[in-house]
Amino acid sequence: MRKVILLMITVLAMSTTMFAEDHVMAAAKGSKPTSDSSLKGREDVASLSLSLKEAQEYAVQQNRSLKNASLAVQEAYAQRWQTIAAMLPQVDGSYSYSNYLGYSATLSMGGMDAKINMPNVGALGVTASMGLNAQGIVGVLLNNIAIDMKKLSLEKSESELRGSVMSSYVSVLALQSISSLLDSSLVNIQELESITRNAVNAGAAEQTAADQIRVRVNTLKNSINAQKRNIELATNSLKVLLDVPVETELTLTENLDNVLSPERVINLLAENFAVENNLNYQLLQKQVDMAKTNLHMAGWAYGPTVSLAYNFTDQQYYGEGGMRMTPPNVIQVSVRMPLWSSGKRAAGVVEKKIALNEAQNTLSETTDNLSIQYRQLCFNLTNAYETYLNEKDNIDVSQRVFASATNKFKYGASSNMELTNASNDLINAQSTYVQAILSLVNAQVELEKFLNN
Repeated sequence: MRKVILLMITVLAMSTTMFAEDHVMAAAKGSKPTSDSSLKGREDVASLSLSLKEAQEYAVQQNRSLKNASLAVQEAYAQRWQTIAAMLPQVDGSYSYSNYLGYSATLSMGGMDAKINMPNVGALGVTASMGLNAQGIVGVLLNNIAIDMKKLSLEKSESELRGSVMSSYVSVLALQSISSLLDSSLVNIQELESITRNAVNAGAAEQTAADQIRVRVNTLKNSINAQKRNIELATNSLKVLLDVPVETELTLTENLDNVLSPERVINLLAENFAVENNLNYQLLQKQVDMAKTNLHMAGWAYGPTVSLAYNFTDQQYYGEGGMRMTPPNVIQVSVRMPLWSSGKRAAGVVEKKIALNEAQNTLSETTDNLSIQYRQLCFNLTNAYETYLNEKDNIDVSQRVFASATNKFKYGASSNMELTNASNDLINAQSTYVQAILSLVNAQVELEKFLNN
């Protein structure tokens, strides 16, 4: 009996603490500002000017998939309270009214019959009951683990969203930068077209030279138009992540060089890897904890179930007579002990032991793989950074070569073929530069998510 009382006290203490915790969490969520004064709701957004950090915060606030992940955490808290409440006192009330429509019961005694009128009766009943077993308490522990896993999933979703916003944000900046370079190149080559056309009219140059320059102008125009479409596509992808209407005018206030900071890459590569900080590892660790708790629950299937009940009944007779057969107050205490299940409970314990071994093996394997994955991600970021620096230098060189070829062509010091080659090299350099930027950003995002920065 002392153990039963201690078990009840434990449940009541846990329920009080967790009920307060759930309400504190709900209050915190209710008091959290929905947005900054500069970040309006979806229906009010006509234009937005965002830095990279502001874009990430805005996406976290507005993205509906992330809101669903946050709601899943609140749902887990509600499920835990249901489990706790099932072990706390349950009170039910009832009222019934019986009308026998004038019926009289006949009682025969010693050859004599007596009629007893059956009066109308109203009955009020109140029942309070409480059932408690160790499996219920273990169930609360399982709910706690489920809440932690939901929180980790929310954190992981937020980290992935921030990384996606950064990739899209930088993509727009890179494409805008290339578009600006192409515009300046077009101005130069259009000037050459005008000079060549005048030379043809004056008889100082052949028509084929003018035609070749015109082809280069059209090629650059096509490249510029393609870049504009790419910018629009990248911007729309960013709007999807921000969860704003496609009509929203979006302005990015960040500078590409500031986003692609060498110091940030170097500091990231210099960080020490702690496997405990990795979100995938934390989720797997929680799965191991859940498997252990499930094993405990299966073992407690052999434990007793203690039930307490109190019943109050009050009858009111309307009319003459009436015989009260039901006591007004009844207290019941029962203990149910499982004795034989044909091996069902034993098989359940074996099943949970196997599940625990599987979870532990998965965790050990993942721990080894995470160390290898960390090295690979560092290699990827290092290679991407070196490629970016090379392509950045390459585009500067290509830009100077094109400018030199343009000036030489003006004064007849270079051929049309040299100008065409310089133009092609510049376009190719711009394309590979964009790819190098995107590869660098993606490698950086992947490592940051891995390290849970």
